[in-house]
Amino acid sequence: MTTETPVSASDDPYRLTRADIQDPPVGVVRSLRYLGPGMLMSAAVVGSGELIATTALGAKVGFALLWLVVFSTLVKVVVQMELARWTILTGMPALSGYNTVPPRIGRIGWINVLWMVMACAKILQLGGIVGGVAAACSLLWPIAGEPLSFTSTAVWTVLLVAVTIVCLYTNRYSRIERVGFVMVVTFTVSIVVIALGLPLTPFAYDTGDIASGLSLAIPVGAIGAAVAMFGLTGVGADEMTTYTYWCLEKGYARWAGPADGTPEWRERAKGWIKVMQKDAMMSWIIYTCSTMSFYVMGAAILHPQGLVPEGNDMIVTLSRVYTDVLGEWASVLFLVGAIAVLGSTMWASTASNPRLYTNMLSLLGVLDWQDPRARQRSIRVLTVLLPTVWGASYLFIQSPVLMVQIGGIMGGCFLVAVVVAVWHLRRRDIEPDLRGGPWLATALTVSSVAICALGVYTVAQTLGFGVG
Repeated sequence: MTTETPVSASDDPYRLTRADIQDPPVGVVRSLRYLGPGMLMSAAVVGSGELIATTALGAKVGFALLWLVVFSTLVKVVVQMELARWTILTGMPALSGYNTVPPRIGRIGWINVLWMVMACAKILQLGGIVGGVAAACSLLWPIAGEPLSFTSTAVWTVLLVAVTIVCLYTNRYSRIERVGFVMVVTFTVSIVVIALGLPLTPFAYDTGDIASGLSLAIPVGAIGAAVAMFGLTGVGADEMTTYTYWCLEKGYARWAGPADGTPEWRERAKGWIKVMQKDAMMSWIIYTCSTMSFYVMGAAILHPQGLVPEGNDMIVTLSRVYTDVLGEWASVLFLVGAIAVLGSTMWASTASNPRLYTNMLSLLGVLDWQDPRARQRSIRVLTVLLPTVWGASYLFIQSPVLMVQIGGIMGGCFLVAVVVAVWHLRRRDIEPDLRGGPWLATALTVSSVAICALGVYTVAQTLGFGVG
């Protein structure tokens, strides 16, 4: 799905032909072999938001915002699936759809202008992820200078960026993705087990702590971190957008075939939409369990000790969630896991972002998106350029937590634009019998209102209006 081999016009995942038509599987078991986009997305989701922002928020405010973890992951998956529904029915990726939402600013729509702003902020977030991996590697093996020294983290940053580029550029990404995903699942399972086992340790929590965390309140002074977490945890605006590209490359739209309006096409499309929904919900289960576990561990272990991950000491502080429970020997286990989790996000982002940037360049008239060779060349150039820029941004700022939170806040704001796009595309391009029924409309409405309310609140706070 994600290898970088040359693409010919006859084998283009972004072109729908009748030759690729395939009937959808029936039932959960038969659908399993067709899942994949959500698993690749989980490699990106289970990363900075969970390990850094969620654990840091739990360490800062305790159990008080546990409800926001559940709410954050739940409301956004509905919007994600609706955007992917549009992609399967039209065969178009998200940025192409965003570009049709009026008003336009020159060649591109206003939502894509916001996407470009978010992409700039995401440079900091992804730089923070690169920095987190570099810091973990420096602690595990300080090959140059002292652990966490500038020299050591700089050397590791250069090595990590170089290895990532080589793995993607030389067509080995699919293997790296599979190994990375296994590592993410392994680390997530270990986190869930430790989180569930905390009541048997000196860092025990009880039902009262859980109940207080579900009280739907935001503590004073935690608003900024809470907004950042909402933008980072679960499926963010960038993951929603990226998911449509993975759905196309997996084959959901090609297997449904060109939208000719026939009853046969409508049934195939509905079937592949159901497969996509199973894919999305399976990934939702994975990242919701991991997110809640990271938050509980931050609240139960770090918060009582007054430890909040900050600066380059972030990895050292986060390692306390392991060492304080299992002993000092567990620091190595944590570091390996942190490298797996953050590294998988770095690699998945390196695979996805060049596709989004290339699509945007096509909308700006720089290249032809429908030309598979031009598209592939652009993706390869950006595969080299983007990780290099992310690594440089980390070396300049040297504060992974702050960098990740800045990207999270911008991602939270962009969610509002995605909601607007989803409703516009749903009304304009999706016929009533393909929209999923009244239950989905209700769920989409609730999710949209929640996302827009938080987006307005974020803007008000950022502009200093002091909304209570």
